[in-house]
Amino acid sequence: VQLQASGGGLVQAGGSLRLSCAASGRPFGTYGSQGWFRQAPGKEREFVAAIRRSDGSTYYTDSVKGRFTISRDNAKNTLYLQMNSLKPEDTAVYYCAARLSSIILSRIEAEDSYSYWGQGTLVTVSS
Repeated sequence: VQLQASGGGLVQAGGSLRLSCAASGRPFGTYGSQGWFRQAPGKEREFVAAIRRSDGSTYYTDSVKGRFTISRDNAKNTLYLQMNSLKPEDTAVYYCAARLSSIILSRIEAEDSYSYWGQGTLVTVSS
């Protein structure tokens, strides 16, 4: 199983970016849970968003609610993170992650709940 994140770049505050995470090694539709995390300079990696296959439910950290949207396209084996109204504090390396089984809600934000990780893509938001 390999995950490949892409789509990062430099954008002005208020702008938008769409991150992609391509999966290989097994059908994307077999993953129980997928998520996005980010790590800002000098900070620990944090949860951003997740989606579960069982019911299509999505989850977001409070700071991105209403601005970011996580989605997936099983036919293209790709996970997305649409990021709108970007702020300088969104600057970070963004990582996609996945787990074959569904993650319980109380553990959806925990890094160790995810088994597979992409290499990260850098998002820089200028003020």
